[in-house]
Amino acid sequence: QAQVKESGGGLVQAGGSLRLSCTASGHSISTYDMAWFRQAPGKEREFVVAITSSDGTWYSDIAKGRFTIARDNAKNTLYLQMFRLRAEDTALYLCAASSTAHRLQDQSSYTYWGQGTLVTVAS
Repeated sequence: QAQVKESGGGLVQAGGSLRLSCTASGHSISTYDMAWFRQAPGKEREFVVAITSSDGTWYSDIAKGRFTIARDNAKNTLYLQMFRLRAEDTALYLCAASSTAHRLQDQSSYTYWGQGTLVTVAS
């Protein structure tokens, strides 16, 4: 059974940086399409960024220029490096995995989800 677990969230000042991790078990992330989504309080879950098994990346407008997705296959871990954080980035950040995501930015494409890690940006 494939599983993913996020870590690295916390409280950060606006303008600061944070790196989130997503550690996988039960499958090799190098063969999966992986993504980060986020859900702010009272709002719907939204797509942040994805990386395919062939290392292609797809960034949402909210992530372009500020967030970077990366994968360490040896550690079976996915990362989300976030820079210049804003108060509106406050959300629960979730990692998702799929053996084949037919549409990277679509939640329904992903089979496995973590519980999320909370990021709070203080203004």
